[in-house]
Amino acid sequence: MKSSTLRMLLLTLSAVCVLSLGACATAKSAKNHSFTFDPPVKAPKNPTAVKVKLSTGAQKLYVVEGDEVLLATPVSVGKAGSPTPHGNFKIYSKQEQRRRFSNPGAGYPMTYWMEFKPAYGMHWGFVKPYPSTMGCVRMPLKSAKKVFHMVHVGTPLHIAATQPWDSSEGKDLPTLDDGPLPNPPMSYLMSAQVFTDAKLGKLWKF
Repeated sequence: MKSSTLRMLLLTLSAVCVLSLGACATAKSAKNHSFTFDPPVKAPKNPTAVKVKLSTGAQKLYVVEGDEVLLATPVSVGKAGSPTPHGNFKIYSKQEQRRRFSNPGAGYPMTYWMEFKPAYGMHWGFVKPYPSTMGCVRMPLKSAKKVFHMVHVGTPLHIAATQPWDSSEGKDLPTLDDGPLPNPPMSYLMSAQVFTDAKLGKLWKF
């Protein structure tokens, strides 16, 4: 075999290997988004004793009964310029099918809305591994649905920089990043289908 032919063959094989590795890496990262996450749930012994604890530093949310974690999930919290407020609150409003009222983004779905302070709520939203919201708490879709049905109007919510479970149950939670996902068409997001799909635990193609 001539050296030039051998060189071309080696270059071709190298290119195939690089493309293959890139495809594998892309496939792996594409699976690490919030729509693949479905947290296990423990049924509370006393539903009225359920509380929600949010760690803004770890971006983790825990539904607890006493010291027992019933559900744990990654979330996204407010950016430095629009932080999620710390303190003790109560969920005083729940709305399964809710849309954003204000601009920018009026009409955008905020499914499984659980409001704890005027204009602040926990709801479904694209999750990032860093603070990325205007102050609300964005949750994976299946997490939001489960938490929505575990809490009631009056459920206490404690928000702090850390929570006791950050180093235990929180440490084992995956890092989710919806950043690489394509944006669903606005026609879909503004349609009633988005709420129909949410009940099935899905959104668009994800």
